[in-house]
Amino acid sequence: MRKWTIPSVLLVLFLLCALPDQGRKLGANAEGEADELVDPPKVEEKLGAVPNGLSTDSDVAKREAESMSKRSLRSNAEKFEFQAEVSRLMDIIINSLYSNKDIFLREIISNASDALDKIRFLSLTDKEILGEGDNAKLEIQIKLDKENKILSIRDRGIGMTKEDLIKHLGTIAKSGTSAFVEKMQTSGDLNLIGQFGVGFYSVYLVADYVEVISKHNDDKQYVWESKADGAFAISEDTWNEPLGRGTEIKLHLREEAAEYLEESKLKDLVKKYSEFISFPIYLWASKEVDVEVPADEDESSEEEESSEKSSSEEEGDEDAEKTDDEDAEKKPKTKKVTETTYEWELLNDVKAIWLRNPKEVTEEEYTKFYHSLAKDFSDEKPLAWSHFTAEGDVEFKAVLFVPPKAPHDLYESYYNSNKSNLKLYVRRVFISDEFDELLPKYLNFLKVLVDSDTLPLNVSREMLQQHSSLKTIKKKLIRKALDMIRKIAEEDPEDANNKDKKDTEKSGDEDDEKKGQYAKFWNEFGKSIKLGIIEDATNRNRLAKLLRFESTKSDGQLTSLDQYISRMKSGQKDIFYITGNSKEQLEKSPFLERLKKKNYEVILFTDPVDEYLMQYLMDYEDKKFQNVSKEGLKLGKDSKDKDLKESYKELTKWWKSALASDNIDDVKISNRLDNTPCVVVTSKYGWSANMERIMQSQTLSDASKQAYMRGKRVLEINPRHPIIKELRERVVKDPEDESVKNTAQLMYQTALMESGFMLSDPKDFASRIYDSVKSGLNISPDAAVEEEDDAEEAETESEEASAPPKDKPDATEDAETTEAKDEL
Repeated sequence: MRKWTIPSVLLVLFLLCALPDQGRKLGANAEGEADELVDPPKVEEKLGAVPNGLSTDSDVAKREAESMSKRSLRSNAEKFEFQAEVSRLMDIIINSLYSNKDIFLREIISNASDALDKIRFLSLTDKEILGEGDNAKLEIQIKLDKENKILSIRDRGIGMTKEDLIKHLGTIAKSGTSAFVEKMQTSGDLNLIGQFGVGFYSVYLVADYVEVISKHNDDKQYVWESKADGAFAISEDTWNEPLGRGTEIKLHLREEAAEYLEESKLKDLVKKYSEFISFPIYLWASKEVDVEVPADEDESSEEEESSEKSSSEEEGDEDAEKTDDEDAEKKPKTKKVTETTYEWELLNDVKAIWLRNPKEVTEEEYTKFYHSLAKDFSDEKPLAWSHFTAEGDVEFKAVLFVPPKAPHDLYESYYNSNKSNLKLYVRRVFISDEFDELLPKYLNFLKVLVDSDTLPLNVSREMLQQHSSLKTIKKKLIRKALDMIRKIAEEDPEDANNKDKKDTEKSGDEDDEKKGQYAKFWNEFGKSIKLGIIEDATNRNRLAKLLRFESTKSDGQLTSLDQYISRMKSGQKDIFYITGNSKEQLEKSPFLERLKKKNYEVILFTDPVDEYLMQYLMDYEDKKFQNVSKEGLKLGKDSKDKDLKESYKELTKWWKSALASDNIDDVKISNRLDNTPCVVVTSKYGWSANMERIMQSQTLSDASKQAYMRGKRVLEINPRHPIIKELRERVVKDPEDESVKNTAQLMYQTALMESGFMLSDPKDFASRIYDSVKSGLNISPDAAVEEEDDAEEAETESEEASAPPKDKPDATEDAETTEAKDEL
């Protein structure tokens, strides 16, 4: 037992020495309230130490040490230790590579706005709490001191007592800081700053020494100061200008943060992050003005001499000269100089119109707000806007605008870009414009502003994206956006859906202004609606109502699916459509011949995205869509079909075997042809000819992988066409006739090309055409091409070789020329 005595005693002594001094101060009014603080502040024993995290390299360490030596905490102030997690937080802020330091100003202004909100709320029941004069002005002021590198932000809010300064700036809610630190260590995203209730500490991104001067109505004016080295000090303020009420934060900026001493930089930051704060934000800005000052004596004497000379040279009336001299004596000599003056400049002059009742906002105000939101400096008005307030579990206000024109790069890298034109605000404080999850991609052409009072500010962008409220907001935004677009169509007297009901109404100025608005919208953003049908299954039917297209009966005007259905023939069960390159090409398509003859309307889709669209839009209002270039087309019952099939059975069977090498699935009697002998259709669920062409045109297309998606090809023949009748008779006579086989092959290749397919062997097709031309001109199939005469060509070459070069002089001429030169 004795051998353990000495080590035990030493251990006890070590523990006693390690215990903290119980006499450390917590500050006035802080005793007895330690239970309110997560970790009571403690005295910092090494106030002069340089923060460990600042020593990234020798140069930085030296610079930081010099900076700190110039700014020491006041000796007569009460000194405290930061809560442990606050020290960790500052260490992370200072040592991390931060890409966007700009948010510090957003956080300080946001805190100032909250302080102003509190005092305004209290003034509703106690008007005297605001005071008089400047104290009653609820505003935020920003001031620069370039010489001393100090940036000051002041508010006339509720202010903080000494106890508030200790509690709010020395400790933080543990849950918030823990979540912040944990998130920082895992993701390293410092955009989290200011969104865990730790926004104040973002000032250390740009400052190495911070003073917080604050005056509360119930306490004296105090100064809180810290160098972010683990300690802070508080003292009664007897040297600064009395605030009256409120808080002023002085940031002693780092060398690398000198850009924040530029007025233009601060103006841009306020415009970006705090433009719609409900309290005015002023900047003490410089301004150059021309002023008149008394001229110097030397300059005035020179002017007098020059005036005397000019008066002696001029001739005029003596009385007039006297009058001029008297006026000159009365007016003092002055000159204009440029001086720099300073005045308070209002930075947030654009009003948050979404906070007002939509009935009270004028059209001009909406237009002005749109130009500010979209940074659109043209004179064009937005096509439409929607201003609404959502209530319920999630409360928010929103304004949506449809721009007058689509940006040129709207659909470039559509699926790879994360561009969003939505700005998210929480209590009028800008949070982010990167929340592309709040609106689907197909609506990214809208300019949207959302401001919520219920969304939490104490979460990051990543956490907010997973917030349950976002789903509700997204759902309501989509619904309102589609209603707004539908309203453009309803108010347009020229739109297809409104022509019938507008004919009986008198057109006024409002109708004239809205004429053609939906056609303009469709030309600019119609592709977005089609992409929405592809991507958004929930709202597919609503989006389908917004579709516009041309058809065989629309006379060059846009029409809708509702209009198409209203014009459908009795007994028609399907909506007929065809896809292709252009309207002109489709109107001449052989697939439309029988449909036109029977007075069926066919939709003409000419946009490449339409092929993808129709793979998702299977039906509308219980009507199925039918591509007239694919199999399955039904145009009523024909009693002669069975007889025709039987009479052409031998021909179809022979033709199928003759085309075995061309992967033809079948040869059938057609019910869609009128003047064309034959056509090639594809299977119902395979690619159409247009889709096949689009896929083959892709830059990175792989033909081997596309083969399984190509539809089975079926050759449909017109039993009433004379060529088909003649072909049937010849096949019956002699099925082995080579000329008949060649004709059948040529007709198939022609039908393939006319149906929109690309020929696999254009050379073979061309050869068959030339053979057909020979036959038509009664030229023998064995007639050969005449060869050139090689003998004549050889003689010509030998003559050219024997002739002397034209550019070289003859030898005799050279000799004569030389002799002439010698004589000279």
